[in-house]
Amino acid sequence: MWAVVPAKDPADAKQRLSFVLNNEQRRKLFRAMLEDVVEVLLKVPALDGLMLVSRNTDAEWLAEQYGVRLLHEKENKGHTAAVSFAARVLGAEGATGILQLPGDVPMVSVDEIEQVMAAHGAAPAVTIVPSRDKKGSNCVLCSPPEVMPLTFGENSFYPHLTVARNHGLEPRVLEMPGIGLDIDTADDLRKLLALNADNRTGRFLRENSLRL
Repeated sequence: MWAVVPAKDPADAKQRLSFVLNNEQRRKLFRAMLEDVVEVLLKVPALDGLMLVSRNTDAEWLAEQYGVRLLHEKENKGHTAAVSFAARVLGAEGATGILQLPGDVPMVSVDEIEQVMAAHGAAPAVTIVPSRDKKGSNCVLCSPPEVMPLTFGENSFYPHLTVARNHGLEPRVLEMPGIGLDIDTADDLRKLLALNADNRTGRFLRENSLRL
């Protein structure tokens, strides 16, 4: 099972936070969250590897710094295209499955990832961890990697359940507070600040004395 993390171009990341963070702050927040996610995934012994999918220099630096695999996109076509690209590549190489995680869930923990992997059944199988509002699909495990088409977005969770069942799969659904907290809005930032997180993202927010 390979972990797959798409990494957007920082210049385009977190546009919905533009009224509380300036361009440079959004870029630094994006990088802090992505690095937090990478560090956690690298501590999960059951994973066979970690792949970043991106075309931006921050992700290239991060891949080199941490010794993880970088799958280079020629152009940024979005989260769905990035995950599908990785699934095709890893599937062709014989990977047993993929664990898709976005780069904006800085409260993810090793324990949560291990719980999700333990709950994931024998192939063919799909496991989904929804966002806290039950709209997004924050973590999706697929084995084999292309067991079903994935389409990410703000309202992808219930459509993913339908697609899985249409492919003869009964998806396992787990709710995880860390994975469920993706950072897209000022309200998400307030929830993250309240947790007083001792990671790069938490320190960035405190050091910038953000008033939300």
